[in-house]
Amino acid sequence: MTVSKRVLVLGSGFAGLWAALGAARRLDELDAADSVDATVISRQPFHDIRVRNYEADLSECRIPLAGLLDPVGVGHIAADVSAINTAARIVTVSGNGKSETHGYDRLVVALGSRVAKPDIPGLREFGFDVDTYDGAVRLQRHLAALAESPADAGAATVVVVGAGLTGIETASELPGRLTKVFAGTGLAPRVVLIDHNPHVGSDMGESARPMIEAALAENGVELMTGAGVAAVDAEGVTLSSGEILATDTLVWCAGMRANPLTDQLGAEHDKLGRLPVDGYLRVIGEPGVFAAGDVAAARMDEQHLSVMSCQHGRPMGRYAGYNVIGDLLGEPMIPLHIPWYVTVLDLGPAGAVYTEGWDRQVVSQGASAKATKVTINTQRIYPPLNRDRDALLSAAAPALQDRPD
Repeated sequence: MTVSKRVLVLGSGFAGLWAALGAARRLDELDAADSVDATVISRQPFHDIRVRNYEADLSECRIPLAGLLDPVGVGHIAADVSAINTAARIVTVSGNGKSETHGYDRLVVALGSRVAKPDIPGLREFGFDVDTYDGAVRLQRHLAALAESPADAGAATVVVVGAGLTGIETASELPGRLTKVFAGTGLAPRVVLIDHNPHVGSDMGESARPMIEAALAENGVELMTGAGVAAVDAEGVTLSSGEILATDTLVWCAGMRANPLTDQLGAEHDKLGRLPVDGYLRVIGEPGVFAAGDVAAARMDEQHLSVMSCQHGRPMGRYAGYNVIGDLLGEPMIPLHIPWYVTVLDLGPAGAVYTEGWDRQVVSQGASAKATKVTINTQRIYPPLNRDRDALLSAAAPALQDRPD
C-alpha cells in the first residue's frame, strides 16, 4: 500500500520517544502502518536519559534510537529543527551545511526544554551545566582534569547555582566526585550551593526542607541562600553582594524554559514558554498539532498543570502518540489525566526523600527512598532495550503506571 499520510514527531527525549512509540502502537492496532509514515526528527540519533546527567557514571544515559524505532517501523532524521510553519504544515531542518523541508499531516512537538541562562557576564563562556548529555560529559571531563590544575582552593571548589531539584542532586554528588579527583593532594574539596531564594528546595515544600538541609550538611555542601551571581570568569564567581568565590567550576542549574521554537507557533504561551494543550494534547489554536513533555502545559487535574519532568513527559508522549493517529484517521482519542503526583529527590550519599501530593508530604526518606530512586533511574524510566517489537509496543500503551514503590 502506498503511504499517503505523514506524522512527524519533533524530539527524541522522554515525550518524543514515547510519542513515536505510541503512534506506532496505535497504527499497529488499526492495521494502518502501511498507510501512515511516522518519523522522528532530532539532532542526535539517541534517546538520552536526561534526568541522570547529575550522576558520575553516564555510561547508561545514552541509548541509540535505532534499537528503539527500527523494530516498530518508525523513521528517524538526524537534524536540527530550524523552523515550524503550521499554516503550510512544513518543518524546516538543517544539518551538514544544508537545509530541507518536510511536510506533515499531523505534528507532535516534543522538543523539550533547556536550562535558562541569563545574560550574566562570563556565564556562557565559563559556566558548565548538566542540562544535556554533552554538557554533562563536558563537566565530567573538566572535573577529571582538575587534578592536573595548580593545587589551590579554586581548583578544589565547585559552585552550583540553583537549589531546585537538579541543583540539589548535582551538589549532593559532587563532594564524593571531588574527593576522588583530589585524593592524595592534601586539598579539601569544597562545594557551595547558591540560590536567590531564602531556602533551598523551594518547590519541595515545608515538609521536606529540613531533611534536604540536613542531607546537604551531611554531604558536606555549603549553602548560600538569598544570593545571586553577578559575573563569572576563569578565576571565580562574583556574587550580587560583591563577594568573590575563587573557583574553576561553576555549574548552572537555575531554571528551565521550553524550547524557543515554540515561539513559532501562534498559540499563547505560559511563563515557561510552553504551549497550551487540551486534554488530548492538541495545541489550542493550532489544527493538526499536538505537544507533549516540557513544551506543553497540560492540565493534570482540576487544579494543576504538568511540570517539566519525565514523570509527566513520558505519559504525555504516549497519549499524544495514540491521539495523533486517532485524530489523523478519524478514530477515538483518549484524554490524559494523572490523579497523583510524587517527587523522589536524590540526596547522594545521604539517601533520598520521597514525597506524595502537590503539597509534597514526605512518605519516605534515607535508604528506603534511595532504593526507590535507584529503581526509577535505572529501570522505570527506560524503554525496553532488547529490540523486541512487541515489548516496545506494549510499553507504549496509553495507560498510567502505578506510583513508584
